[in-house]
Amino acid sequence: MKSARQFAIEVLLAVARKGQPVDQLFDQQRAGQSLGDQRDTQLAMAMVYGVLRWQGYLDHVIAGFSSHPPAKMKPLTLIALRVGAYQVLFMDRVPAAAAINETVQALKAAGQPKWLTGFINGVLRALARGRAGVLPAASREALFLSHPAWLTARWRQRYGDAVVEAICRADNEQSPLVLRVNTLRTERPEYLRMLVAAGVDAVAGSYAPDAVRLAGYRGAIPGLPGYAEGFFQVQDEAAQLATLLLGELKPERYLDGCAGLGGKTSHLAQLLPPAGEVVAVEPHAGRGKLLGENLARLGLRATLFHGELQDFASQNQGNFQGILIDAPCSGLGVVGRQPDIRWQRREGDLLRYAARQRALLDQSAPLLAAGGVLVYATCSTEPEENDEVVAAFLAAHSNFALADAKAFLPVSAHLLVDSHGCLRTLPHQGLDGFFAVRLEKKQ
Repeated sequence: MKSARQFAIEVLLAVARKGQPVDQLFDQQRAGQSLGDQRDTQLAMAMVYGVLRWQGYLDHVIAGFSSHPPAKMKPLTLIALRVGAYQVLFMDRVPAAAAINETVQALKAAGQPKWLTGFINGVLRALARGRAGVLPAASREALFLSHPAWLTARWRQRYGDAVVEAICRADNEQSPLVLRVNTLRTERPEYLRMLVAAGVDAVAGSYAPDAVRLAGYRGAIPGLPGYAEGFFQVQDEAAQLATLLLGELKPERYLDGCAGLGGKTSHLAQLLPPAGEVVAVEPHAGRGKLLGENLARLGLRATLFHGELQDFASQNQGNFQGILIDAPCSGLGVVGRQPDIRWQRREGDLLRYAARQRALLDQSAPLLAAGGVLVYATCSTEPEENDEVVAAFLAAHSNFALADAKAFLPVSAHLLVDSHGCLRTLPHQGLDGFFAVRLEKKQ
């Protein structure tokens, strides 16, 4: 059985080496080994996500107490120091001596040499002794250091220092859990009463009509009331609003061209009149399986196509009343939920994502019936993936026009729509960073 520290170090090493999403790697590592009870799992998760959120700041602090620069350390050495430093600086309930000893023991259990464990022990003890002078630095500069410099420079130019600091603060806090109530099985007021009766701190969302926010919940999702009964789907309010841009659904055919795990597919199916049909395109077999299981839990139906949108488009005609393209993107709007993203992305990635996004829109356009609606969305904050993709699409497709999102959203969400009619949200607003537009095909 591995300790929480040893497990956390292994997960962080896998993130650094494989570049896969941290939540997937955490689950993969946990599936193959014993980690003790639920408290050990929660401790390991807190360390993994905490280190990823504060990685830039931790490296800055470590550099001040180590004779060897972090940039020249081997991955295992640096990650172990980050895990130890995070506990010392941020985990008040863990005594510094225990945090240091357990981190060193995790390395010994992994068979690391005595010189390495001694080095890490010395750096962490020096940090613990000097932390009183370190903690006050965890302010504005530290927040910037905990995001890549290329990203904060872009944000400063676009938003100004005050908004950048607010975004960074939001990204470095644990994002609230948000649910979308399945109104085919219950109503939001009724489900809120159920949560409160179970001792869960829950409030109605601020923007989306079926949203429920659980700011302090740290337990497992299946442990929430009504999970097995299909009373809810985990989905941020910004993503819920994007689906609403399709307007009131008709008993027609609708397409989710980038279904993923099916958050928006299930929302479409929830809003669809009985005589309508939702088709979901998902090329990844594993995600497709989970999508099907999720729809079954919610009591919803959709037709699944296991393949790429390009393949689907080559086999189908343009008879969809609405199409939703929640395009694969950099994910720079959701680094609060997935803190590893900020360190894995590079500025040059944005144009690569944009090329893929333009292709998806081009492939979906012929599938839309005349007078139909195409909704394009990303969980990115960057113009290359958002405004510029939409501008390029409209320039190439004169039979489409951009509609004002306000006309299709609740009044509570109108402040999230910019002067061009685009839905645009940022993390410091209590939402995921999101972008969505409604594109209407002319008759």
